[in-house]
Amino acid sequence: MLVQRKSISAKLLSLLVFLQGALIVTGGSVRLTGSGLGCPTWPECTPGSYTPIPNQAEGQLHAWIEFGNRLLTFVLFFCALAVVIIAIRKSKIAENKQRIRSLAGLQVLGILGQGILGGITVLTDLHPATVAGHYILSIFLIAGAISLRYELIGKKTQEVEGVIKFFIPVLVWLTLLVLIAGTVVTGSGPHAGDEKAERFGFDPRTVSWIHADLVIALIVTTLILLFVARQMGSIEIGNCLAVFLIIILAQGLIGYTQYFTGLPEALVAAHLIGSTLVWGWVWSLAKIAQSGFKLQRFT
Repeated sequence: MLVQRKSISAKLLSLLVFLQGALIVTGGSVRLTGSGLGCPTWPECTPGSYTPIPNQAEGQLHAWIEFGNRLLTFVLFFCALAVVIIAIRKSKIAENKQRIRSLAGLQVLGILGQGILGGITVLTDLHPATVAGHYILSIFLIAGAISLRYELIGKKTQEVEGVIKFFIPVLVWLTLLVLIAGTVVTGSGPHAGDEKAERFGFDPRTVSWIHADLVIALIVTTLILLFVARQMGSIEIGNCLAVFLIIILAQGLIGYTQYFTGLPEALVAAHLIGSTLVWGWVWSLAKIAQSGFKLQRFT
């Protein structure tokens, strides 16, 4: 353990994970409120001003919702810089020094990438591919932030073998496929962030059912792994899988409900938050099981 769990440094590491997840939620609020072009230019909010201005054509509410999302990126950036300093100071004599510093540095680079991608998203009038890219990059940054936190604070692990060792990486990849499919569904549906924004053009019903099929496959895989873990006496892994199963079942219920009720904004927002929890939990599970997913060059 390089960082004490109750220290300010540990709190900053946890804050980084939280803010990476929060960026997904605030980005979703921008889309769900139709505020995607509340600031129609980039890096300025409106021509001649980096902040919203009175009587802005896009409307004050839309402008400030979008601007608030941009501000969160700056908060996240400064948090990541603080974490880089912590990583450099705490890893001086650590065996995994290169890995810790690489994970910290990638957080800063990833956030800068988010800013650039955000600009491209605005300049392309919210093309669904760039909106999806925003989300996927956030997913990877959440994974990196969780990994960095575990490297510095430490984690309770349980050695796995056999079927469990093989299938946990499969579970992670399947979860990623579910999330990617979800971005395609979103990019084909009505909540674009602006009524004039381009859509993928896929049949929403078809892509929704493909997404649902992947979720069912994820649930079945989790059930099988949970049964095997219980049989093999892998208590820690079994408990994590049980919680993961509850999360994805709740997420599936929200997904089906929103589909059959016409995609109300509140349920879509809950589904977005759920997707963040799903990814964070499955990635933590992979870390606890020590199932790879490292920058192998630095291990």
